[in-house]
Amino acid sequence: MSTHTNRRAAGREALAVPDGETVPVGVPTSSDNPVRSRRRRVPEITYSVLVFIGLLVVWQAIVKMFDVSNILVPAPTAVVGSLVDGFQDGSLMTHSVVTLKEILIGFGIAVGSALLSAVLITQFRAVERVLFPLLILTQTIPKVAMAPLLIVWFGIGISSKVLTVALIAFFPLLINAILGFRSAAYEQVEMLRSFGASRMQVMQHLQIPSALPHIFAGLEVAVILSVTGAVVAEFVGSSEGLGYLIQASNFTLDVARTFAVIVVLSAIGIALHAVVVRLGKWLVFWTATPTDTAGEV
Repeated sequence: MSTHTNRRAAGREALAVPDGETVPVGVPTSSDNPVRSRRRRVPEITYSVLVFIGLLVVWQAIVKMFDVSNILVPAPTAVVGSLVDGFQDGSLMTHSVVTLKEILIGFGIAVGSALLSAVLITQFRAVERVLFPLLILTQTIPKVAMAPLLIVWFGIGISSKVLTVALIAFFPLLINAILGFRSAAYEQVEMLRSFGASRMQVMQHLQIPSALPHIFAGLEVAVILSVTGAVVAEFVGSSEGLGYLIQASNFTLDVARTFAVIVVLSAIGIALHAVVVRLGKWLVFWTATPTDTAGEV
């Protein structure tokens, strides 16, 4: 009797599904695991933010527990206080604008020169044979060693900083752009040429779309290096900018202000990187993750 009753109950549960479809009892559905569904809804950056806040709490506790001097390691609250003071008196904002201007101009020069060089190298064999070895040679010279020479040649104004930024950001973008322009399939290029497409048409309709994911991967690397280049140039010789402000705070042993400047530099780098990523997702919409090729650098 019990076996017959169980079979009838199982049959009623199976027939209870709408539209006459049957679903075996016990088959998991999307609603069977609400914990997993909630985890999927939580943005991944949330966990990074929570870990970062946890590290700040540990940092604050250690500084207070062992009474660490502000000259060695200031507490996060002291860094925040210096950050607020810097923006209130205008010093952080003034120097941030100077550094941001150097970064943007130098990055723009690097992007223009790298893309133009990549087009010439990939389109003309003679240019590749002459220009590419020279570019490799220039990249073997440490940019930090070039910074003092640029100061001597162009002074401590914005020109030397812009050139340092451009030199540092140039090569990663050049290599990715060359890889991108050469990523178009040889058979597709030959097919377009067999239909009478010109060199410009092949580039416009095939090589540039193929190169865009690689170019944006290079842009992501280059924009971060631009921030580093600006600070290095300001370290060598400057009278304004966030790099200059770090040196000035070191002379006065104001370590909290040094940390505050580092926070501002990180914010600038993150913001510029986010802009490049967002622009890449907007322009290179046919690839799900246009930054997957970043590891090629």
